[in-house]
Order: sequence, then structure tokens, then C-alpha cells
Amino acid sequence: MMTKPMLCSPDELRTLFLFEKLTPDQLEWLCAHGRVEEFPPGPVYRQGDPATCFYVLLHGTLVLSRLVGTDDVEVNRTSQRGVYTGAFQSYLGDQVPQTYNSSMRVTETSRFFVISAESFATLMREWFPMAVHLLEGLFFGTRVTQQAVSQRERLLALGSLSAGLTHELNNPAAAAVRATSDLRDRVAKMRRKLAVLSAGKFSAETLEVLMGLQEKAVEQVAKAKGAALSPLEVSDREQAVEDWLDDRDVPDPWKLAPTFVQAGLDPAWLDLVEAAVDAPTLIGALGWLNYTVETELLMNEIEDATTRISALVDATKQYSQLDRAPYRRVDLHELLDSTLVMLGGKIPPGVRTVKEYDRGLPEVPCYPGELNQVWTNLIDNALAAMGPTGTLTVRTARDADDEHVLVDVCDTGPGVPEEIRERIFEPFFTTKPVGQGTGLGLDISWRIVVDKHHGDLRLDSRPGDTRFRVRLPLRPQEDPS
Repeated sequence: MMTKPMLCSPDELRTLFLFEKLTPDQLEWLCAHGRVEEFPPGPVYRQGDPATCFYVLLHGTLVLSRLVGTDDVEVNRTSQRGVYTGAFQSYLGDQVPQTYNSSMRVTETSRFFVISAESFATLMREWFPMAVHLLEGLFFGTRVTQQAVSQRERLLALGSLSAGLTHELNNPAAAAVRATSDLRDRVAKMRRKLAVLSAGKFSAETLEVLMGLQEKAVEQVAKAKGAALSPLEVSDREQAVEDWLDDRDVPDPWKLAPTFVQAGLDPAWLDLVEAAVDAPTLIGALGWLNYTVETELLMNEIEDATTRISALVDATKQYSQLDRAPYRRVDLHELLDSTLVMLGGKIPPGVRTVKEYDRGLPEVPCYPGELNQVWTNLIDNALAAMGPTGTLTVRTARDADDEHVLVDVCDTGPGVPEEIRERIFEPFFTTKPVGQGTGLGLDISWRIVVDKHHGDLRLDSRPGDTRFRVRLPLRPQEDPS
């Protein structure tokens, strides 16, 4: 941009609130080390460029903007004389990156007092040494505090996830222990039955028939596995089997009926058993089949419980990404599912979880472990907003521009009040009671999505329908190294 150098007047600088308390010698020093420049409409500097100058507006209109993903978002527009921007942190030297943290343009021909970053740093250190120390303490103290609270936010999330995971693991583990104990008892009874068989009570032909029935019963158990019956259907079938057993004077038919029904054995199947053995053998055969079916059902229960435990461990590995590269292409649905599993213990029984996934989405280049923290924060907030009842919806879709994917986390809570919507992404802002929130969950999520992934995070809220939308690019936006 072509600029026009102009005469620097100490009298003009004195009219600016930034310099009104300076002495004549100091104003002369400013004019000697700085300059007045006139800029035509257009850009003056860009975000991320080396911060070489400090600018003070004398006349005109400036606009400051910041990158949000690939969008340049306006954050301030002013014509107020004396406003300043640019290398205002140069006094910190190499303690912080000396780059412009925003972009500036002017909308009309504008005049600025301009001084180099080096001269501005010298001015600050020599004229205001105590102020520099105070500013340094404030700057780094705030940063350390934010890092500490950010770490606490992560620890709180980890504690919450650990509690939920412990709850989720405890149920199948307890089921496996209980089933193993019951299985040991059934195997002991089957050993006693084998002793009876070896005593010669049954003929070789009968034993062969019993073994065949046993194999068919095991097959029937496998077929019945996963069959969903309503409570009324189960009750009707148990009553039918109990009546069949009672008609044949089988002892304690009410004990056998539930096991047979669970294994898918109905009166028609039991008729085949009756036809295969003689009357004196029937009761013993049914008892033998009962132990076989119970054993098979218990082994199924142990298998289901251990499979559930294995799935939880896999979900934990997927969530933590401990054995994966930090930056890679992933299926977002795997990340979302692992997070839902990890948070399963926190989802109240009255909250329904709905997954509306577009399975046609391509893999997304990202930092999976950090995105999982975003999902955790958004889902946890949604659950807190709804309370004991509601619907949690997790939705994925391709953006209309075909260059981004969208992830929506929706809840049916009361919504975010309009007066605080502009503040929810501010660090340390929280509506939770003291001790229950740090106010950094959404700030961390924003920085992960916007700063690290060059995406976008937005809120759309009304009573009964609140949604946070994460927008992520399909193409890598930076060199992951």
C-alpha cells in the first residue's frame, strides 16, 4: 500500500488521550522516533504478520478483524481519535510471539501516528518501568491462571468420565462374576448326573438319544439368542410350558419353565423330547436338558458381559487416542460413539439418545484426542441443561459448500438466555454453581475447533431446541508437523 508521509506535530499528539500527560520533551521524542502517515482505503496489516509498528489513529476510520476458520470476522470499527493497535505488546520482547493478533484496514483515507515496535518498547521500558512490570505480571499471571484452570477443567472432565466408565464396567463385571458362580453350581450338578448315567440307569440307545437332544437344545439356545419378547409374550410362553410339564407330573415345573422359554424351547419342541424317550426316562431327560440349557445360557451371559467390557476398553482407547497418531484422518462417528460410551454412566435413564449420522461422510483430517474433548464438553453441557429427562441428539452432515462437515449436539433443555449468548465462549464465564464449573469448557472447545482445526463453533438456541454446531474442513489447513 502506498502511504503518504506527513509532518509530525507535538501539539497534535498532545490532543490524544494516550499522550496528553507527556512532557514537551517526550512529545518531541515521539515525533523524532515516529512519523505521521496517511493511508488510502484498504488493508494496513494482516493477522499473523510480524508486528513491526504501533499505530495511533489521528483521523479516519479503522476496522479490526480476526480469522475464524477461513472467515475474516470484523471485531471492531471506530473513528475515535487516539485509539491504538498493532505492536502494543512489543514491550514483552521475545517472551511472546511478536505478530499482529488481528488484521487492520481503513475504510477511508486515514492518518495515523506510527512508531516502530522497537521504539515503542524502548518508550515503555524507560518512561514507565513500573507499569511495564505490572503489565508483565498481569499478562503472564493471567496466562498461568488460565492454563491452571484449563488443566483443572480437563481433570474435572476426566473424573466425570472415570466415574461413568467405572459404573459402565461394574455392571458387566458383576454379571460375569455372578454367572461364573452359577455356572460352577450347574457344572457340579451335571457331574452328579453323569455319575447317575454311568451307573447304568439309561441304556446306550437312550444315552445316544439324550446326547442328540442335548445338541439340538444347544442349537436352539443359539437361535433364541437376541430374540426380543415382550413381557406379555414371555409370561404366556412360560405358562404354556409350565402347563405342559405339570400335565406330565414333572416336579417344580415353575422352575424349569423360565429357563426353557429363555432358550426358545416351547411345548412343540418338548413333544419331540417326549417322543424320543420312554415315560420313565422323561423326567430325567428334562432335568438333563435343563442343566444343559442353563449352562449354555450362563456361558452366553459371560460372553455378553466380557464382550461389553472389551467394547468399553476399546472405546476408552478410541477416546483417549493413546495408541494413535496425534494428527490423522478419522471417521468422526467413531469419535462420537466412543465419547457417548464414555459418558454413558452420566446419561440419566430419562434422557433418550438419538444418533442421526450421515454414514457417507469422508474421513476428516484432525487431532482426534482433542476433538473428543470438544464432544465431551458439548454433550456434558447438553446433559446438564436438560436434567433428568429430555432428548440428546448427535447429528452429522456434509456442509452445503462440500468443503466442510457439520456436527450438531442438540438438547431439549430450556435454552441459553439471550442476554448471555454473546458471553458463553468467554474464558471463565459459567452459569453453573460455584465449584461445579470453571467456565473454560466452551472456551477450550472454541480454541480447539477454531484455532487448531480452522473450523467454526456456533450456538443456536431457543427453548426446547439448543444446538452447538461444529464445522470442520475436509482438507488439511496446516502442516501437522
